[in-house]
Amino acid sequence: MTDETPTNLDSLRERIDDLDNEILRLISARAECAKQVAEVKTQSDPGAVFYRPEREAQVLRRIMELNPGPLNSEEMARLFREIMSACLALEQPTKVAYLGPEGTFTQQAALKHFGESAVSMPMAAIDEVFREVEAGAVNYGVVPVENSTEGVVSHTLDSFMDSSIRICGEVVLRIHHHLLVADTTLRDKVSRVYSHPQSLAQCRKWLDAHYPRAERVPVSSNAEAARMIKGEWHSAAIAGDMAAKLYGLEKVAEKIEDRPDNSTRFLIIGSQHVPMSGEDKTSIVVAMRNQPGALHDLLEPFHRHSIDLTRLETRPSRTGVWNYVFFIDFKGHVDEPRVAAVLEEVRLRASEVKVLGSYPVGVL
Repeated sequence: MTDETPTNLDSLRERIDDLDNEILRLISARAECAKQVAEVKTQSDPGAVFYRPEREAQVLRRIMELNPGPLNSEEMARLFREIMSACLALEQPTKVAYLGPEGTFTQQAALKHFGESAVSMPMAAIDEVFREVEAGAVNYGVVPVENSTEGVVSHTLDSFMDSSIRICGEVVLRIHHHLLVADTTLRDKVSRVYSHPQSLAQCRKWLDAHYPRAERVPVSSNAEAARMIKGEWHSAAIAGDMAAKLYGLEKVAEKIEDRPDNSTRFLIIGSQHVPMSGEDKTSIVVAMRNQPGALHDLLEPFHRHSIDLTRLETRPSRTGVWNYVFFIDFKGHVDEPRVAAVLEEVRLRASEVKVLGSYPVGVL
C-alpha cells in the first residue's frame, strides 16, 4: 500500500496537469472566438451591443442543465460566468454603476451578475445610478429593489417614474450579515453598532440577545459602517464579506441575520430592449383612475390569461392624474402574443401604462 500511494498520486497529478493544459487551450480558443465576434459586429454596426442578457442567461441555464457533477450546478455556472465576463472584456469592457460605496451588497450583486472583469463604479445614491446610465457614461446600473424581510426599496421604484431607463435583468443575492470589529476594538467594551437601517432591522433579535445596551447607529451603507469603526475603539459594524475584506476587519460573529433565508433582489438597468430568453419576467407601472373596482379591473386580464403575477406594489401618486400607481412584475415577455394581449386590455382600463422592461429571470 505504501509503495503504491506515491505512484497513484503522481499519476493523478499528471492527469490534472493534462486537464489544466486542455482547459487553458479551450479558454484561450473561446477568448479568440470572442474577439472575432467583436470584429464582425463592429464591421456591420459601429454601435453594436456586445452584452446580450438573454444570450448569457441561455448559456448559463444550458451549462446548469448539462452539468454532470461533482461540482454543483450553481458553482459550475459561476465559473462559466467569469469566463464569459473575461471574454466579453476583450470585446468591450462593460462599465457598471452601482449604489456605493465600495464594499456594499450592491457591488457584490453587480460582480455576481457581470463577473469580476466588469468595471464597477460606485455612486452615492440610487438616482445617480439612473443618471449615469441615462447619460451613457456607463453601460448598465445595479440597484436594490426589494428585500425578503424588509420589503420594497421605494427610492428605486420612484426613480423609474420619470426615467426612460429599462430593466435588463435581475439578480438575487443571499444576504449574510456579520458583526465586525477592527484590530483596535476592545470587544468587551462595545457600546455602539453601526450599519444600514435595513441591516439593523434584519439583525434586531440577535442584537437584542447579545448587545441589548449597545447604541444602534444607522448610516448610509454597511461599507460606510465598516469604514467608520476603524478609528473607534468601542464600536462594531454589521456588514458583509466584501466590506470585511476591504477594510481588514475581523468577524466576531457570522451570519447574525434573524432569518436564514434573508435575500435581496437587485435590478440591472440599461437602455436596450432585451429579446426573449425562454424564461422571462416583465415589469410595468400602471396608473389607475380613482374609481371603485380599479384594482380588480387591473388584475382581471392577468387572471383570465393565466399570467403569473410575482409582485404587486403601490406607490403614492406624484400628480393628480396618477391617483393610484401600481408596480407589477409578472412571468412572460412583451413579445409573447398573450402578454401583448393582456397589456392591450390593461391600457384600455388604465389612465397610463409604462413597460419598464422584459428580461431573463435571474439564473444565479
